[in-house]
Amino acid sequence: MDTTRLKKFAQYARRSLIEQVESKLKLVLAEESEARREHPKAVAELEKKLKELGQGKKQEQEAKQELIEQVAYTWFNRFCALRFMDVNQYNRIMVISPLAGQFQPEILAEAKAGHIDEGVVHEKAREKIFGLLNGSVASRDGQSEAFRQLIVAVCNDLHRIMPYLFARIDDYSELLMPDDLLSGNSILAYTREAMTPEACESVESIGWLYQFYISEKKDEVFDGLKKNKKITPENIPAATQLFTPHWIVRYLVENSLGRLWMLNNPNSKVIEQMDYYIKPVEEETDFLRITSPEEIKICDPACGSGHMLTYAYDLLYAIYLDAGYDSTEISEKILTNNLYGIEIDERAAELAAFALTMKAVKGNPNDDGNNRRRFFRNPIEPNICRLENITISDDELDSYIDFVGKDLFTQDLRVTLKEFEEANNFGSLIQPTLKTSEEALAVLEAKDVSSQLFLALTHQSVLKVLRQADCLRQKYHVVIANPPYMSSKGMGKRLSKWIKDSYEDAKTDLFSAFIERSMRLCLSDGQLGFMTPFVWMFLSSYEKLRVKLIESKTLTSLVQLEYSGFDGATVPVCTFTFQNGLSPGYKGGYIKLSDFKGAKNQGPKTLEAIKKPDSSWFYRLPSSDFIKMPGSPIAFWVSSNLRESFQVSPSFSNYSDTRSGLVTGDNDHYIRQWSEVSFERTGFNLSREEAAESSMKWFPLSKGGDFRRWYGNHTSVIDWSNDGNELRTRMHESGARTLAHNFNLEKIFLPGISWTKLSSGTFGARIQPLGFLFHDASANAFPHEESNIYPMLAFLCSKLPVTLLQALNPTLNFLPGNISSLPLNEAILQSPDLANNAKQIVKYCKDDWDSYEISWGFKFNPILALNKSSISLAYDEFEGRSKSLVSSMKSLEERNNQVLIDIYGLESDLDAKVSLNEITVDCNPKYRYANSYDDHELDSCWKA
Repeated sequence: MDTTRLKKFAQYARRSLIEQVESKLKLVLAEESEARREHPKAVAELEKKLKELGQGKKQEQEAKQELIEQVAYTWFNRFCALRFMDVNQYNRIMVISPLAGQFQPEILAEAKAGHIDEGVVHEKAREKIFGLLNGSVASRDGQSEAFRQLIVAVCNDLHRIMPYLFARIDDYSELLMPDDLLSGNSILAYTREAMTPEACESVESIGWLYQFYISEKKDEVFDGLKKNKKITPENIPAATQLFTPHWIVRYLVENSLGRLWMLNNPNSKVIEQMDYYIKPVEEETDFLRITSPEEIKICDPACGSGHMLTYAYDLLYAIYLDAGYDSTEISEKILTNNLYGIEIDERAAELAAFALTMKAVKGNPNDDGNNRRRFFRNPIEPNICRLENITISDDELDSYIDFVGKDLFTQDLRVTLKEFEEANNFGSLIQPTLKTSEEALAVLEAKDVSSQLFLALTHQSVLKVLRQADCLRQKYHVVIANPPYMSSKGMGKRLSKWIKDSYEDAKTDLFSAFIERSMRLCLSDGQLGFMTPFVWMFLSSYEKLRVKLIESKTLTSLVQLEYSGFDGATVPVCTFTFQNGLSPGYKGGYIKLSDFKGAKNQGPKTLEAIKKPDSSWFYRLPSSDFIKMPGSPIAFWVSSNLRESFQVSPSFSNYSDTRSGLVTGDNDHYIRQWSEVSFERTGFNLSREEAAESSMKWFPLSKGGDFRRWYGNHTSVIDWSNDGNELRTRMHESGARTLAHNFNLEKIFLPGISWTKLSSGTFGARIQPLGFLFHDASANAFPHEESNIYPMLAFLCSKLPVTLLQALNPTLNFLPGNISSLPLNEAILQSPDLANNAKQIVKYCKDDWDSYEISWGFKFNPILALNKSSISLAYDEFEGRSKSLVSSMKSLEERNNQVLIDIYGLESDLDAKVSLNEITVDCNPKYRYANSYDDHELDSCWKA
């Protein structure tokens, strides 16, 4: 689906509707407004709503803005729904769309011709509409007002079928409906232009419109995050909404719901339409048993606009047909028995219910309209639970209990009645204390409190809590979701604390908490599926969650998308499924898409891997293999040999201490380029004791820098005068701590190995000579034995750690803990070849670094130093020497690689060859001019 037009329209519609509703609100609230005279009840309701929204607000304008956005959103949803129903001929007469060749909406053209559906528009309204059209009822624009009245009547008529989307319009929302609905520049004209017949072929378009409508609001929220503004409950939907691509929806549903059906019905022909289903390689015996489709309960605990549920509907329809059900009864059974959605955003919940209703109205694709008529006669409201904040005071509750009877109100029930006070903040993560609510709900629904004026509202609140609790206490056969993504840094204080208290093992992000919660929502051996950021696969902060998935669940499949493989995402994502129970030895199917750039390639390449399991990007292995690596990363592409290297070799940390560097809190004050300060007051090659006793102010600082291996990036100095006294004692403005931290006093000035922590390329380690401090942008390793520096440097500059680090943490953030976890075979430290080769390469790189003015060791230009009779002759000799240097380095590095490959037995996994790009010396133009040449073009490189 081409979503460009939908995005442009939705963003424009939001701005336009907000502007129009705001203008109407000013007119309506004016002291002598026409609305106050003709609709005093609606205006009073409007003012009451503003007062309610204003509670706790700092400014009245905030309440008005919230109401304006609510009403604008309401009309956007209704207009889009009406257009969708028009195009698909679900409306008896088109409401906002004209007949072919006409300009006015069909319903208005018919009214002008004297035809108004009596079943839709009641008599009094019909008289007014006809009066507006013939001029007998005074109006500034009778035709527009008549059309507005017709829309209100249709919305009220649709209330019977879809009360969640078309609430009765006899309130302030009618007063705030936009005026211009008929011109070529009206919101309806743009709706028709964007929602083409092609776009309306799938109800998926409604979901895209929802995401695009709130996208600018999302941008506003993230701009606030950059200014350290936490995400408030009312902004959670906008901040976390991300529409799931249809191929991922299919993958998730087919490998959860479809998998459950195929396990129970291995000969089912449903498999023929499950293109994204990854079949088990062996017959399974441990799975959740079902006897009919009617048993299956599927839940999306963060359903958004219902994209997961609508495809689940499609697959369920095929399952029911496969089981022999009559097509005339399938829609009702699916909406009644199978599909459940939970959502905190009112508008998204409306659209999810609308999308499922449209599926049910359509019914069998070959249906001649009978299904639509049946559904409209006996509509079924989808099981979409919108979680609302509900507060019941102790006094209200005590009075209510006295009236209905105390026996029913157990301690668990009383606790549960308090657990939804922040439902818009905690959402589906709420775990009701009350374990069963059917009996209490049935008894209370039967209670008649109509005679008790003050208890009626409490009664409705209690019922609403129990219905919400019922959705959250049930157990489902299948749970699938694209849960909200929000790191703990973006959470408000209340949400952050609550998640830490409730989801200790998954507190890092909302999505990880949702995975944990979904396990509890799902039946034992049920199926689960998610689309999430892929950081949980590797980062240490998600290790407890990973281990739980590996040791007590069964990972059945996973697709890791390429970094830019998802339009609209600000994070790299993966999608995966698992069974809510352990099947030891089960070999899951894993797909790695990192070699296929762009969103358009992700779905097709996934399909290709599924159809051709021998593809190089498709892998099969049991999840127990992941335990063999430190931190249990889900590094499915790592060979068994590489994985075994972690088992048989000690870790790097056995022979070296790794450290993160200094955080000054004020880099501008303490850090300079060496050329900016007095060379005479800069101390080089000093121990810490020598530095403290000297009169020097500035000292060398490792501060990360560009990708460079072996030696270099020595450009920064830091003020460490008087042994860093000022830096170590300066207090933070809060007075609670020092401004700087991570001093590493026992390690500074010592020789070691440094690397840049955050890299846009690959990993590159460098020698750090005596006399350096090191900054947080870099990290350092300090061998326990100084004599081990060179063999360890040879190891870190080889191909092996690059491959292993991609498995331990492919986020390009090379943390000290990642390096500490690398397997370091003792034979490396005992290899004179590795040490000698490394020393020689470091010498080459140091000479190269010092031959340029950027180095504080620079003495003279290397070309002029050759003392030839002409620049041309000097350059020719320099070129020859540079070629020789690069060739020598290349040879030495390849020899190191081969030694390491032999030590680890990785002949089938790695080759020793080093490309010219990897020789990081400035005299190598291939390095300086990046990726312009092939390795065979060494001679022509220098001519560039």
